[in-house]
Amino acid sequence: MEKFSTVDEFKDACGYTIDGAWYPRVTKIVDIKSKPALYRYYAEAKSYKHAQDSTEKSAQEGTLIHEILEKILVGEKTEIPPSIAPAISAAEAFLERKQIHVDPAFVERRVVSYTHGYAGTIDALALIDGKLGVLDIKTSQSIYRDYCLQTSAYMDPLIAELGNVQTRWILRVDQVKTCELCGATLRQKGGRDKVRRPYPWNGRKTCLTADHVWSDLHGVTDFEEFPYWKNDFDAFLSAKRLWEWEHETWLKRVGYLR
Repeated sequence: MEKFSTVDEFKDACGYTIDGAWYPRVTKIVDIKSKPALYRYYAEAKSYKHAQDSTEKSAQEGTLIHEILEKILVGEKTEIPPSIAPAISAAEAFLERKQIHVDPAFVERRVVSYTHGYAGTIDALALIDGKLGVLDIKTSQSIYRDYCLQTSAYMDPLIAELGNVQTRWILRVDQVKTCELCGATLRQKGGRDKVRRPYPWNGRKTCLTADHVWSDLHGVTDFEEFPYWKNDFDAFLSAKRLWEWEHETWLKRVGYLR
């Protein structure tokens, strides 16, 4: 559990103050769920500090991609750093091909659930294939089921505000090198090299580590819709209750819990 020294430190780290009232943040709430893959990574790392530094660098790289894509979504011209140009190029091509439309007022838009007492920030509210929904951008290695907790939390306040929000999508943006011999991929993020065997694998042979012939860096996108959000939302509310239990002392000091 994170350590805090003051009420203000806790409030700044874990939530938002909106119209004079403080609300816990969606992303902090969902952090209460265990992440076995992350724990394995930390266990296998050279040291805790090395793993932490790599994780922080990876997060910074992901944040940069987010910031650039958000500017592109609202039609703002921006300089694209060469380090993430392949990922941005792939995302731009996907957005154009899919004809995704967004309202600039709903890009990086904060939403509040007054009914359940939490707040969060959506990446975008988008119109895709005639449906209005939450578009969440990820820069992870895969699309993980955990993302459904976060995006379901955005659905409830948006439906309360707008009424016609129908669905959720995850757009994963990444960049990799591909082995020209076996199809394996090399992902270099956070100062860490991660090689994955080709998919679908089907038992076929892959190169030995020294034998891979890597292509130039190129961008990749994955896109998945998650229209059925209510079961995920029930799970989110359960996670919220557990998060409140974990931070009960601070939440009482803040005045959020009695």
